[in-house]
Amino acid sequence: MSTHAQPTPWKLHQRVPVAGGEVATGIFGEGPPVVLVHGTPASSYLWRNAVPALARHHTVYVWDLLGFGASRIAPGATPSIAQQARTLAELVDHWGLTAPALVGHDIGGGVVVRAHLHDTVPASHLALLDAAVLGPWNTPFTEHQQRYAEAYRTMPAHIFDDLVTARLRTAAHHPLSEAAAAAYRAPWAGAEGQRRWIDQVCAVTYEDTREAVDRLGEITVPTLVLWGAEDQWLPTTTGDRLAAAIPGAERLTLPGAGHFVAEDQPEETAEALVAFFGHQRG
Repeated sequence: MSTHAQPTPWKLHQRVPVAGGEVATGIFGEGPPVVLVHGTPASSYLWRNAVPALARHHTVYVWDLLGFGASRIAPGATPSIAQQARTLAELVDHWGLTAPALVGHDIGGGVVVRAHLHDTVPASHLALLDAAVLGPWNTPFTEHQQRYAEAYRTMPAHIFDDLVTARLRTAAHHPLSEAAAAAYRAPWAGAEGQRRWIDQVCAVTYEDTREAVDRLGEITVPTLVLWGAEDQWLPTTTGDRLAAAIPGAERLTLPGAGHFVAEDQPEETAEALVAFFGHQRG
């Protein structure tokens, strides 16, 4: 079983300028390339305990989405799924990758699918983890924030922090350690963090994945759909539907994991990915 008492220290040291701003990135390990794409309201911190196991077999590329974590979005740019997909295409080109495995969690799944199908990013494999692809996939809380964005944007900071803390508590099946909870909250702290949170909430729309969803039947690369059995945000039936929409997709559910599957079960998540990539190569 995974342990959660001592989260791995995590910091991305590289910065890559892109059309939409500046992206914080990191590269770990050696072997066939794998690109990890987190979702909302996380950052690359989500992957910190899964990266070591992946990096024993792969070169692992991680990044913070624009407007998330340590990445910064350019003035006037919108942190939409479409923008993030274009950024992923820029990064794959920047890293000189010809056909990496693309792994997407939550809206990162939507980013990966759109980048592959719409922005023609080549891939050797796709792995979609508790993925926001088939719509409508906004939770009631996200819809409420979108409807009353100005109220959330202007509420007192300490009340907003309480909401963020409560929201993150439902993302994982196992209780987050104090250190992990603080790390997830940190990018959203203060007036600037509050603004960034609402900006990304308002930018996330199913319209950015609809075009890709219409083309899911065109996916020809090996695809894994992996879900946490205890996901409170997107039910496992959503994973079943997604796998059924992609020709030949493999479907796997991890027990003891919530929506933040790589937080709850990092080693098991990494092992499932390594096994999938290795089996398909064989």
